[in-house]
Amino acid sequence: MNKAAFSICVYCGSRPGDNPAFSAAARQVGEWIGKNNGQLVYGGGKGGLMGIVADAALDAGASVVGIIPKALVEKEWAHRDCTELHIVENMHERKHMMAERSDAFIALPGGIGTLEEFFEVWTWRQLGYHDKPIGLLNVANFYDGLLAFLSQTTDRQFLSDWQMGLVKTSNAPVDLLKDLVEAIVPSGRIQLDQI
Repeated sequence: MNKAAFSICVYCGSRPGDNPAFSAAARQVGEWIGKNNGQLVYGGGKGGLMGIVADAALDAGASVVGIIPKALVEKEWAHRDCTELHIVENMHERKHMMAERSDAFIALPGGIGTLEEFFEVWTWRQLGYHDKPIGLLNVANFYDGLLAFLSQTTDRQFLSDWQMGLVKTSNAPVDLLKDLVEAIVPSGRIQLDQI
């Protein structure tokens, strides 16, 4: 297998959600990564959107790196077909490794775990720990409420426009993925000693 041109970290739900559009978008993300010589880095689960994006990436020829804490191997049904499956000690190690192995990040619909990962990597970016692009995929308007809240947070002067500008948003998977890949810079590696 040729070396991947880029690695994208996908944060998403371990459940499929209530709208078929979520699964369709996850499939589209995985397919696009594979067809464009990318590598998928994700949480290592086999269920929900996590499993869909991984299966689609594998089917499209991508290398898939799954990273899962040992306490979640059974709960999230570790995806044993990953090109690389790393079973780590805890969530902190998982998120560190996911960030280290990725050139860009994209959050699909998901629950509190997805939100926590998205906000952490965004926080790291605004603090200058990395300069990797971050995307929020607003499939079927899933994140409308969150985006409205963030807009209010900016209006109330707890968040600045430049911080909001660090996150690319779209409801179109391919457009967002293209924007993220085009924004990747060679110096974007996480500085693990600073986090």
